[in-house]
Amino acid sequence: MKKDIEELVIITSWQRFKEYLYYDEEMELLLDISRMNFTPEFLTEMTEPMGTVYHQLQLMEKGALANPDEGRMVGHYWLRNPDLAPSEEIAQDIKETLGEILDFAEQIHMGSFRNILLVGVGGSILGPRFVADALASPQDKMKAFFIDNGDPDGIDRVLSHIGEELNATLCIIISKSGGTIETRNGMLEVRKRYEELGLSFPGHAVAITQRGSELDKLSQKEGWLRAFPMWDWVGGRTSLLSAVGLLSLALQGIDTAGLLQGARDCDKRTRRPDTLNNPGALLALMWYHSTQGHGGKQMVVLPYKDRLELFTKYLQQLIMESLGKEKNLKGETVHQGITVYGNKGSSDQHSYLQQLLEGPNNFFVTFIEVLKDRQGPSAYMEENSTSGEYLQAFLLGTREALTQKGRESMTITVKEINAYTIGVLIALFERAVSIYALLVGINAYHQPAVEMGKKAAGQAIQLKNRIVYFLKSHPSEKFSVHEIALAIQEEEHQEMVFKILLHLTINPEHGVNMEPGHPLPESRFFVGG
Repeated sequence: MKKDIEELVIITSWQRFKEYLYYDEEMELLLDISRMNFTPEFLTEMTEPMGTVYHQLQLMEKGALANPDEGRMVGHYWLRNPDLAPSEEIAQDIKETLGEILDFAEQIHMGSFRNILLVGVGGSILGPRFVADALASPQDKMKAFFIDNGDPDGIDRVLSHIGEELNATLCIIISKSGGTIETRNGMLEVRKRYEELGLSFPGHAVAITQRGSELDKLSQKEGWLRAFPMWDWVGGRTSLLSAVGLLSLALQGIDTAGLLQGARDCDKRTRRPDTLNNPGALLALMWYHSTQGHGGKQMVVLPYKDRLELFTKYLQQLIMESLGKEKNLKGETVHQGITVYGNKGSSDQHSYLQQLLEGPNNFFVTFIEVLKDRQGPSAYMEENSTSGEYLQAFLLGTREALTQKGRESMTITVKEINAYTIGVLIALFERAVSIYALLVGINAYHQPAVEMGKKAAGQAIQLKNRIVYFLKSHPSEKFSVHEIALAIQEEEHQEMVFKILLHLTINPEHGVNMEPGHPLPESRFFVGG
């Protein structure tokens, strides 16, 4: 009897796998959702909501106001198919920009530049960095370096790796608004290093920004090598297939045409109103099923390929910045969001798989499988098996263990990693984000909380300047945190005053010193003496 039940489960599982497997022969893409615990009734119930979503997607791609909070169209789909753009002007602008990118890359390859240094933050650099790493090869025409944070030591590390090659390094500054603080600081740090070596920064610099921005004006005033446009209708996290990504990737020698073709082909499939034949819809529906449309779940992304290690970081921003919203489009408080994290296979088995199997069941897993192990044949290790066969066994074993524990997972499979399949994966997740956002009624294309953080950072800088001014106005006098906060009328922010003072004492620029107190917050601070 027990054997009969086990065989029935196996048969049902195989039948379910065959029924719900999405396979696209041309894109060489498989999406297996059979290990997500949805019922056939769920798909039936979602037929009407999905019909509405497909209609909304059509309107968005035709230029409807898809980002009402900022009064913007959403047009990253036009980047890989300009003929879909709502006006000839936009379509022509996209085509001309792509042509200019390729022409510029060809000119640079004939010169003396050997490196690229990208300076940006968030979506302006996560995508290019992911693809540059995923598709890097010994045949690359230029080597890419990245500054994506305001950490001075991190900037020094990158510049030290470039070293004397800075004279042969093209610097690309990426900022849509032209005023992003982290990017501005990175640019100023890099400019300083060029000038210290007697090099002309404008003679090495390229801007990617909105036309008319402060960065655009600066590049024109100083005579930078070039400036390429970012458009109002493309957000940073969906800008990879604009100049933001295509310029550096073309300079590196990546197959940008393949990237665009992969995304274009995937877009075609994810426009289909037939849900079972639409991989983007299936992916988004599994998110909706697992979260019951309320968010709050964790999405563990496990790519079993070293070249996809940065894919999870890229998806973190794409998904979390798009879907993490307090309000829906009706102004109701919903606290939507899906938390994304992940390592890579099989490292995950030696880090957090234990918790996935026996800890809280508050997640679902997305495995990403790559069938091709390497260029050329592999040697046998043990048990008449190659290292690639062992890696697949770890994926299959992890997936099976999760299923036995009642934990949900799905698997995306591609034949190999190349520019085309990277384009497919990017477009697949971009569409899933759009569909999920429409299903739950949120604006996926603005990020008000990020602006709150920027505003608070600006206020912290102003507070620091007032602290320094006060101390320098009273040289050699020692003050407690409370006395300083009282003097500058910031009593409600004494903790922040203390944190700022602690940082000032460790760094020499302003000459702030500390007389340690016990406990530490009772320390006294002074300048000079």
